[in-house]
Amino acid sequence: MRSRLTLEHYLNGIREGNKVVLSQAITLIESQLDSDLIVAEKLIEAVLPMSGNAIRLGITGSPGVGKSTFIESFGNFLTDQNKKVAVLAIDPSSTKTKGSILGDKTRMDDLSKHPFAFIRPTASGSALGGVADRTRETILLCEAAGFKIIIIETVGVGQSEIAVRSMVDFFLLLMLAGAGDELQGIKKGIMEMADGIVITKADHDNKIRASQAHADFQHALHLFQLADSGWTPQVLISSAFEKTGIQETWTMIEAHQTLIKSNGYFLKNRQDQNLLWFNECYELSLRSTLTKNHIKLKKELEKRIIENKITPIQASKVLVEKALANLAKTST
Repeated sequence: MRSRLTLEHYLNGIREGNKVVLSQAITLIESQLDSDLIVAEKLIEAVLPMSGNAIRLGITGSPGVGKSTFIESFGNFLTDQNKKVAVLAIDPSSTKTKGSILGDKTRMDDLSKHPFAFIRPTASGSALGGVADRTRETILLCEAAGFKIIIIETVGVGQSEIAVRSMVDFFLLLMLAGAGDELQGIKKGIMEMADGIVITKADHDNKIRASQAHADFQHALHLFQLADSGWTPQVLISSAFEKTGIQETWTMIEAHQTLIKSNGYFLKNRQDQNLLWFNECYELSLRSTLTKNHIKLKKELEKRIIENKITPIQASKVLVEKALANLAKTST
């Protein structure tokens, strides 16, 4: 059996930018073992002062829009400029087996071989919003390891995709012209959250449709209220095949960063995101604390719900009241 690594081992490796140790550290924080959770919490606390200096990008889009292809071209463009890039590619997990394909690394083969790139395919697990359970912690680890651009490739566009928006500085939406995305994007409200839209696969016979989609999206953006950041979202056209629109995308992101850092929105947004993270952790910890000593009662209530003898609302009240009563006893 392999001996467990020490906190010092993780810290030293991360400080040195060792990608093997970084991968081991991410595996540690994703672990559900109590012994690993203790070390993971200490590790995150230790790397916190070394984090926060990267640009955090969220990239999303419908399946088939070419997210991985675009990210590889975009990542190669950045690494060619000696920028260290970490890609957190989230794959959807099966609700039955909890398994995941985790194929993003193979779809970004060229980028994965670059010494300035780090690609971590991760299963989304039980988390909503197209992100993994420990995405926030993984971002901190990557930043502490020296990566200056963190890209989160989400599962796909959906009603709960807003979760990724609460973790990043810039939210990029990829759209495919002529595939119905024009209406779907507006309908789902994703466009309201986007800082930028890139129409992909604008090559060959699709160039005309991409040009028309560009005009449609640009018009649609004028219908939305100005963002709190003061930034006006832009629409670009890109072809990973022809290597077009990549540099323009980076120029757009840099302009956005310059604006929000000058007007104070960057810091406020990061602070708001940390408060949201705190509240999520608080609710999770509270729920865990209230139920861990009442597993038997919880199972009994679940059985009664299945048998239609009690409503889920009533059952939750019974469990909470029992847990609070026990806490009151232990505190006196």
